[in-house]
Amino acid sequence: MDMLNQILSINNGGAYGGGKAGGAFDPLTFAMKPQVVIRALCWLFSVVVFGCISSEGWAEKEGKEYCLYNGDGLACKYGNMVGVFGFLASMGFMGGEFLFERMSSVKSRKRYVMADLGFSALWTFMYFVAFLYLWSQWSSSPPPPLGIGEGSMKTAIWFCLFSIATWALCALMAYKRFLIGAGDEFTSAFETDPANVVHQQAYGYAMDNDNDQYSASPFGQGQQQGGMEPQQQAGMEYQQPTY
Repeated sequence: MDMLNQILSINNGGAYGGGKAGGAFDPLTFAMKPQVVIRALCWLFSVVVFGCISSEGWAEKEGKEYCLYNGDGLACKYGNMVGVFGFLASMGFMGGEFLFERMSSVKSRKRYVMADLGFSALWTFMYFVAFLYLWSQWSSSPPPPLGIGEGSMKTAIWFCLFSIATWALCALMAYKRFLIGAGDEFTSAFETDPANVVHQQAYGYAMDNDNDQYSASPFGQGQQQGGMEPQQQAGMEYQQPTY
């Protein structure tokens, strides 16, 4: 649980949990980012899935190719499709993490985070379907001739299961980034709203975010000045004008 909390701790002081734009690039720090590490695992697992299926997922029988997953060609094609697109998307999002720190526009970061959240959640579901589909067909399929391809088919199923966890983590980190960015936008909008500034001036207070102090009310100052006037008038003597 502590390791999971450390992975999800992604607030680096910038908008949407990223670093401030224009900072120096450190390759080691970038490689150790939780988003990059998890995305690299997604990339590796995707390579294993489509590599195992494409290399040994098909066999020949009576001059025709058939899928080792119970002869269901759609199962092999679906597993390959999920693995290939997961491989490409992982590379794209790793490049996006490199550019994320250099995005000076808050709207650009928001679009990237929303794209990351949507695709990661979708591919978590796609791998979940792939795991159930391939496992169901493999459990019903006869043993392959001479056992060729049996290990690869089982490996692809296991790595579909592992991919569910990694893509779900990517979606969770993107969701936390979105919450951080939404909170920053709400705070910024409240502090810069002209209506709130007018209300603060009308009621005679202004909040200092650093010292959390309040300025004195102008009504109190007016009352103090008004209270001094009778005493000053009492001390003054009336002088008759000379003609």
